[in-house]
Amino acid sequence: MRKVEVIPFSERWSVAFDEEAAILKEIFGTEIIEIHHIGSTSIQGLSAKPIIDIMPVMKDITQVNQYDGKMAAIGYEAKGENGIARRRYFQKGGDERTHHIHIYENGSPEIDRHLAFRDFLRKHPEKAKAYGDLKEKLAQKFPYDIDSYINGKAELAVQIEREAMEWAKK
Repeated sequence: MRKVEVIPFSERWSVAFDEEAAILKEIFGTEIIEIHHIGSTSIQGLSAKPIIDIMPVMKDITQVNQYDGKMAAIGYEAKGENGIARRRYFQKGGDERTHHIHIYENGSPEIDRHLAFRDFLRKHPEKAKAYGDLKEKLAQKFPYDIDSYINGKAELAVQIEREAMEWAKK
């Protein structure tokens, strides 16, 4: 059973992102337009599950599946769209997950949503702290119940996302 663990921010997370991004650039080559560190591990000072979220932006999302074998060779499990249309999602580490890859095609509105959320919390440390504090409490309350953890932070995450999208428009 996978344990929900939220830990204080670590400088190591940006290093882990850089290392994995370099590997992904080698695998996907010129298909990648850009690659972003997203999610809680990308926000200085924010407590998070120690899973690095990476968002490559691709020229053509339909080309991603041909790389499933190369991704498997470096430990990733291909999960297809995994609930979000026109996304390709990969997980690494099984129950001891270390990385999530969220691939979108250039122009997808999901890219703007992820970047707005990240950048908004980077510029609003008080909101990041409130979000991190909630995540820590939920991880302590529901250490073996990922669904309750996710549901417990959903309302605040949606509120932050809404504020972030308005902020990004300005």
